[in-house]
Amino acid sequence: MTTSSAALDDDGTRDAADGTPERADGNRATGDPAADAPTGRDRTTRSAALLATLIAIPVTLLVAVLAFTKLAPDTPAAAPSPSATTPRAQSTAPVEMAAPALAARPATVCRALLSQLPQTIRDLNQRPVTAGPEQNAAYGDPALTVACGGAEPDFPATDEVWTVNRVCWHAAEQADATVLTTVDRETPVTVRVPRSYEQPLQWAAPISDVIVASVPSGGAIPSGCQR
Repeated sequence: MTTSSAALDDDGTRDAADGTPERADGNRATGDPAADAPTGRDRTTRSAALLATLIAIPVTLLVAVLAFTKLAPDTPAAAPSPSATTPRAQSTAPVEMAAPALAARPATVCRALLSQLPQTIRDLNQRPVTAGPEQNAAYGDPALTVACGGAEPDFPATDEVWTVNRVCWHAAEQADATVLTTVDRETPVTVRVPRSYEQPLQWAAPISDVIVASVPSGGAIPSGCQR
């Protein structure tokens, strides 16, 4: 009687006649343990994990964007341009002004002054006058007026005088206006600034520039105007 024999290995298996490892209980062992693993289930698990990752990435980005938008400060409203000013409501009717007769020299000087006055002073448009357009001008509503060739102002020596753009002015306060008169020119120029216009000397600044160019200095200049 022939007996098949196989050597028993250290791990409890023995080699069968064909060389395949065989357990002591007679069941053959596979050469690759992974061969018996449920590969179909592993593939399904990996696919589900990949799909979850692909979904989670855009959701995470969307949440981050929404959180940033909520935490970011609101964009401030654009500030109005400094140059944008609301135009004043202005009448275009002629402004009533007196036109006393002038001697030849003052008349010539006044015509030179009036020919160079601007069409606007700040936001006030020039308006027609009822008399003497060669020596009078008016701007805005209520009217700021410019009169050339009037009388020299009479005021106490203690009164203050103000130099604006190289022209010296005396300011006299009236109920409804500040009256500014030059005190350093051979032909006086008077500017009447209504109370509704603040800081009257600032309104005289553009007129001072024209006076310097067209009205020579002269007369008894107060000490406060000496430069």
